[in-house]
Amino acid sequence: MSGNEQTYGKIEGQRDLKPAGEKAEPPRKAVALKYNPVDGAPTVTAKGKGNLAEEIVQRARENGVPVQEDRSLVEVLSKLDLDQQIPPELYELVAEVLSFIYRTDREARSFQDEAGTNAHQQGRL
Repeated sequence: MSGNEQTYGKIEGQRDLKPAGEKAEPPRKAVALKYNPVDGAPTVTAKGKGNLAEEIVQRARENGVPVQEDRSLVEVLSKLDLDQQIPPELYELVAEVLSFIYRTDREARSFQDEAGTNAHQQGRL
């Protein structure tokens, strides 16, 4: 993955156990997107529901990929094909996700830098 390329994921729904007679929640869904500014628009790199969705989310977390929940957006994104770029009508919604991810990454780096500086000043590094 190049330096400007970002991978991020979206998940929806939590599985809730329902009392007998109540309709069960639909299976959890997940869609993973990859964004490289050279390509012009984010691309669907993985999608699934149920156990596959759980695997997508687990792998994202294991690899430090931010995960954001958005039920309505993942419903729309799950209709796209793998390796398909998101259509222009979804740019604004996906831009909100990218903004969340960049903000989260920036805050995490700032926190790590601050923790490292404090540890160094206290003679622990």
